[in-house]
Amino acid sequence: MPQSATVAPRTAALDLIAAVYEQRRSLSDARVAPQDSFAALPPDGRARAARLAQETLRQTGRADHLLRRALRKSPPDRVAWVLHLACVEMLALGAPAHGVINDAVALTRGWANEPKLTGLVNAVLRQMAQHTAQDWAQTPVPRLPAWLRGALQNAYGTPVTQAIEAAHQQPAPLDLTLRDPSTLPEGLDAQLLPTGSLRLHQAGQVSALPGYDGGTWWVQDAAASLPARLLGAVQGLSVLDICAAPGGKAMQLAAGGARVCALDMSGPRLVRLRENLARTGLVADVAQGDALHWTPDAPFDAILLDAPCSATGTIRRHPEVPHLRSRADVKALCTLQAQLLDRVLDPAQGLLRAGGRVVYCTCSLLPDEGDAQATAAMTRHNVQAIRVDLPGVPDDWRTPEGGIRTRPDYWQELGGMDGFYMIVLQHMG
Repeated sequence: MPQSATVAPRTAALDLIAAVYEQRRSLSDARVAPQDSFAALPPDGRARAARLAQETLRQTGRADHLLRRALRKSPPDRVAWVLHLACVEMLALGAPAHGVINDAVALTRGWANEPKLTGLVNAVLRQMAQHTAQDWAQTPVPRLPAWLRGALQNAYGTPVTQAIEAAHQQPAPLDLTLRDPSTLPEGLDAQLLPTGSLRLHQAGQVSALPGYDGGTWWVQDAAASLPARLLGAVQGLSVLDICAAPGGKAMQLAAGGARVCALDMSGPRLVRLRENLARTGLVADVAQGDALHWTPDAPFDAILLDAPCSATGTIRRHPEVPHLRSRADVKALCTLQAQLLDRVLDPAQGLLRAGGRVVYCTCSLLPDEGDAQATAAMTRHNVQAIRVDLPGVPDDWRTPEGGIRTRPDYWQELGGMDGFYMIVLQHMG
């Protein structure tokens, strides 16, 4: 029997949540190679399912706080996900309780046809429906996992860590980078940010926004748009963009007139990069390969190394990150980052021409993946940090070794931003 218009997106949302917990896949990866329940939905249904999954993962700590009072023991995982989804819909997103509860019971019956479990879901959610939006707002701000929280406290102190945790509870607005910064697209209800990005607080379906089909912009967080700008005027320069997919930074460089080689290991992600280039009408050479071993025909004038990292700076828009990462993951990533820095900074490797510049960046909040990596690289290689002044970047975002650090608690009056670290390195002499 076909599912109703409300059950189907909720089913797909739960399948996305299952992909995070059971398969340790990010929501974006689960959407690229989705479950049939997600792929079968129309575009607006997929957008709704993705939003439900994202908000459930973001608000799971608050839902837990209320559900613990109503549950004598933990239910099976999939039933717990139904409860979390329903709580978030009713209390955080304001969905009518009657429809949410009916669909939650139907979903539970579909997964586990046990009267005790469907009865449990019905009873618990009717109890949850008695809570008000104010009750929800007064629940404690969920803490990050201990390994991550401890690292942030050591780096920034407890008040800043708490501010970052609070910022993670707010959905990230949609930021756009313009292909031609001198021309603002018509019909977009957007705010121009100090660094030059456009911000939409109520975006809706991205592909339906003015300028999408014409390729006049692409989605890119304001913080993520800064590393490419650190290279300054790139007209006529050859630039290697390492870990380039889905292509935001490559498109920035191409729009600035650079001859771009976009390198990435992931074939599926490069498909998306090629689609983005085609939509925007920008040109770049696209190569699939491992940057530790890939060899170009000639060295590049500049390299942008957007290194693989914990992605802890993107939790606002990727709330599954705390559920996927661990301290061991970060240790392995730090080793890879150091290897990649050695590869691009060593003149004998043939990637960078003499006198060329390297921008190293990560979307991480952890110093081990940012300023500590840059400082260590400067001791291993004859390189120095180059200061580049960017519009809208205040001095208090700068770090002692010469980099720039953004955090989710910055720009709170404007809607926040992702956490990023970036630095320009150049050989001395």
